[in-house]
Amino acid sequence: MYSTSVASHPSLLLLGSSAFSSSTCRKGLRQQHSLVELQPIWGPYRCRKLLGHSSFLLPQRLSVYGKAENDFAISTMLKDGSSATTTIVEDVDDIGILRLDPSLVPFKDHLRYRTGKYVDQKKLIEKHEGSLEEFSQGYLKFGFNREEGGIVYREWAPAAQEAQLIGDFNGWDGSNHNMERNEYGVWTIKITDSAGKPAIPHNSRVKFRFMHNGTWIDRIPAWIKYATADPTSFAAPYDGVYWEPPPSERYQFKHARPPKPEAPRIYEAHVGMSSSEPRVNSYREFADDVLPRIKSNNYNTVQLMAIMEHSYYGSFGYHVTNFFAVSSRSGTPEDLKYLIDKAHSLGLRVLMDVVHSHASNNVTDGLNGFDVGQSSQESYFHTGPRGYHELWDSRLFNYANWEVLRFLLSNLRWWLEEYKFDGFRFDGVTSMLYHHHGINMGFTGNYAEYFSEATDVDAVVYLMMANYLIHSVLPDLTVVAEDVSGMPGLCRLVAEGGLGFDYRLAMAIPDKWIDFLKNKKDDQWSMKEVVSSLTNRRYTEKCIAYAESHDQAIVGDKTVAFLLMDQEMYSGMSCLTPCSPIVERGIALHKMIHFITMALGGDGYLNFMGNEFGHPEWIDFPREGNSWSYEKCRRQWTLVDTEHLRYKFLNAFDRAMNALDDSFSFLASTKQIVSSASEEDKVIVFERGDLVFVFNFHPENTYEGYKIGCDLPGKYRVALDSDAWEFGGPGRVAQDVDHFTSPEGIPGVPETNFNNRPNSFKVLSPARTCVVYYRVDEDFSEYSEGVSANDKAVHVDAAHESPAAHAVAKQVRAEPTSQEEEPGSIEEEDVDVSGRRAWPY
Repeated sequence: MYSTSVASHPSLLLLGSSAFSSSTCRKGLRQQHSLVELQPIWGPYRCRKLLGHSSFLLPQRLSVYGKAENDFAISTMLKDGSSATTTIVEDVDDIGILRLDPSLVPFKDHLRYRTGKYVDQKKLIEKHEGSLEEFSQGYLKFGFNREEGGIVYREWAPAAQEAQLIGDFNGWDGSNHNMERNEYGVWTIKITDSAGKPAIPHNSRVKFRFMHNGTWIDRIPAWIKYATADPTSFAAPYDGVYWEPPPSERYQFKHARPPKPEAPRIYEAHVGMSSSEPRVNSYREFADDVLPRIKSNNYNTVQLMAIMEHSYYGSFGYHVTNFFAVSSRSGTPEDLKYLIDKAHSLGLRVLMDVVHSHASNNVTDGLNGFDVGQSSQESYFHTGPRGYHELWDSRLFNYANWEVLRFLLSNLRWWLEEYKFDGFRFDGVTSMLYHHHGINMGFTGNYAEYFSEATDVDAVVYLMMANYLIHSVLPDLTVVAEDVSGMPGLCRLVAEGGLGFDYRLAMAIPDKWIDFLKNKKDDQWSMKEVVSSLTNRRYTEKCIAYAESHDQAIVGDKTVAFLLMDQEMYSGMSCLTPCSPIVERGIALHKMIHFITMALGGDGYLNFMGNEFGHPEWIDFPREGNSWSYEKCRRQWTLVDTEHLRYKFLNAFDRAMNALDDSFSFLASTKQIVSSASEEDKVIVFERGDLVFVFNFHPENTYEGYKIGCDLPGKYRVALDSDAWEFGGPGRVAQDVDHFTSPEGIPGVPETNFNNRPNSFKVLSPARTCVVYYRVDEDFSEYSEGVSANDKAVHVDAAHESPAAHAVAKQVRAEPTSQEEEPGSIEEEDVDVSGRRAWPY
């Protein structure tokens, strides 16, 4: 059930039914999601409310993102497995998510079944493997591992009749390196050291050779830590590489993981396409050249795509061939460790885009090559149609298989332990959750769509187990689900019967903006539709919002910037010439679209690969259709670095958006109130935390003395203004004006207030601008939490521009270079030259 409104009173929360607009799945798969009919109640004296078919009141004792006061049955179950299943059967109403969402009660049998299956599976693992934690360290047993006096190699291949280890070390002749099979189909060999040196040299090629139906078959070891292909040969096959560098060449981490932020501000990145040159960039170059840019723009998290080895570069990293190996195109395992350690030194957390939803269909260099006709229980994948994704041309895992669970859970643990990642973004979760994989499926919000025979309970159990494991090993990790369906309980604790994710990507938001930009004129944009799309999320389940995705910018489509400005981006972005109406509109709306998505759309924010300048047109990997060109598969850093180009304004505003959250932590605030969404004025007013946001989407109208509602009385000033000259605007809004509130209506009687707010003040709202206001407290007590004494000592009254702009003034300063830009009043003495952030940072 997705909340389509936000409560204005702490004790009451009305939840609307789930509704999805059309959403884009990976690799061009689009799913159309019909909208459930919701009836917003709008009026000049009412707070916005949406009535759905399953609205209900939530107990006040529940925290917004925490658990209830009482322990739930599954919490007890996890501590005492012996009575787990009985507890659930006898007292199903105590399952936590049923208390959070009573509309789930009709599906209690389904929830009981999947939870019981999870408990049973976990108990079996504990019985036979010691614990889930030990089970998830399969990489210490399988693949290549150093044991006393030699190297031990193990591989699960139950269909093999004979098996050998071959490679450079034995001249690719395995006759002297035959392996032994145990009762579970695991083949083992120990190769003793020679004269104190490893018999298999570091960085040498190896393969697993096995016999099936009288034929020898060569495969890359499933647990291989590194795989390479000859870069001088076109479409060269991959080889497994034995990776055991000497101590002098092993990278040693120097920096601890940064603490978990209140809200993630994520910069999505693809290392390979991060160079401005037409080539594949390296991990070390990304670390040295790109990470400082990300840090300077005030992000706190980096999400890395395409890290797991994939033989086809154009798959965006989603057709994984070698799950434990880093992509060799960008460097070695030690190089990736350098990158992550460098990020940690900058205070940046690093998430990995992990693909456990499917595997590459490749045979010779992928996991699929171990499937030689055996049953599902003897293979990594399902057999027949169930094991094949018809749209992605890839193989689908059998999540009920013991060795598949070991492989995938160990894969997660490996990336956490070996490379110090700070969490994951799970790709293709929708495909995992349902047998239909979301293909030709419109999710309307009917709960029967989530809990039925169409649900792949084995996959659900795997995800519960994965999230339980991740948060058990390192509780402060961040785990994000790419799920378009919005399954209830996806982002609730496993102990409550949920799947255990921390966040879900709000995938319907990018499609909404694309729909507006492609199909509607500016004056046809519905403010209520914008608000509904941005706030359509489940209460107590966190979302990460983003305005556009890499899927939508892939060849055949365009970025938001290119949709807005198109050909004018080639000729109209110079500050040396007057700004055309198209570019002026494009820059203004680009800022507004991304900022309102960030401020209203979720509990965290993701920027698609530095969209504002890195990939201004679209993304296109080298392929036969473009003559293997890297032209659209690189970052055009010169666009933002060139002082006279207007891309610098988009970059400066991106930096200021993040700086604003750094100061006021509005993303982490549960106070989110939309007080007005005027279709006539094209103005949206809302509060997030203690900030008041005013978005004027009208293409022409500027409103003087525009009355807006607010919660707290007092004096308000501009915190961030998209119209400021340092962000490419004409600077129409005065930055140093005090706005004093007036009381509205009868205290304690919301219906007598202005837009249901007890106070109001008046502002100037120019067309196509967004302005944020903060309440000034003379003794700064309102912002004491999280603000240093030194920062509080810098008095904001001395500044002539917005606090957010003031904080980044030295970084984004851009003197006006054309007649339409009015000089700002930033004097050198106004900049905090000590290097610390000026108040309120």
